[in-house]
Amino acid sequence: MRSRTEDSPVTRSTAAPSPAADRADRADRAGRAVRPVGAGRRRDATANRAALLVAAQSVLARDPHASLDAIAQSAGLSRRALYGHFSDRESLLREVIAIGAGRFNAIAEATDDPDPRVALAHMAARLWREASAVRASANIALDDAHVAGTVRSLAPLRRRVRELTRQGVESGAFRGDVAPDLLAFLIEETARATLRELRLSTRDADAAVVRVVLSIAGLSWREQVELLDEHPEILAAG
Repeated sequence: MRSRTEDSPVTRSTAAPSPAADRADRADRAGRAVRPVGAGRRRDATANRAALLVAAQSVLARDPHASLDAIAQSAGLSRRALYGHFSDRESLLREVIAIGAGRFNAIAEATDDPDPRVALAHMAARLWREASAVRASANIALDDAHVAGTVRSLAPLRRRVRELTRQGVESGAFRGDVAPDLLAFLIEETARATLRELRLSTRDADAAVVRVVLSIAGLSWREQVELLDEHPEILAAG
């Protein structure tokens, strides 16, 4: 017969754990203590990187040649902290370009209309307004030193322009005396030159950009007026 002491809950609960179980318990407690610290550091690093990108867009919108010190100061961080995320100024600029390019590409891919003239006009107007919102990316894109990087980042947008020019030339909506790919290139370069010359806040600048682009595509000024009168939403704000 077993004694009552053997079955006692008190006896079972006070039994000493094995050395292996004790080590496992200590390791588990240590792991729980360490994990939140690492997670907190990762959150801080993510927040710092986001703050640097926001500051870069704000500072570079005012001055495309702003120093890293100015950007770090605007973000409330040290230059050393900035270098923890970006190895040099070029790597930071590439990230700013990528942010703007992503928004430009999304607009281009979402712009669609059976009439290539309307689609191209919509795209030009929407891209101009977006350039005002991401002025830092637009400023960098105008810098000849970053043309190659900008061209790569805007590949989806450029592909969409080529699609529209081919559609327009084949349908007779656009001029037929220039090959579609060359026409697309001329439209891109004309839009870039216009962006360089016009201030983003200029009154009716979006209308000027649309008319310039349509002119390169082969529309006369009378045809442009008719098209914009038929589609007032092209130049509607928003």
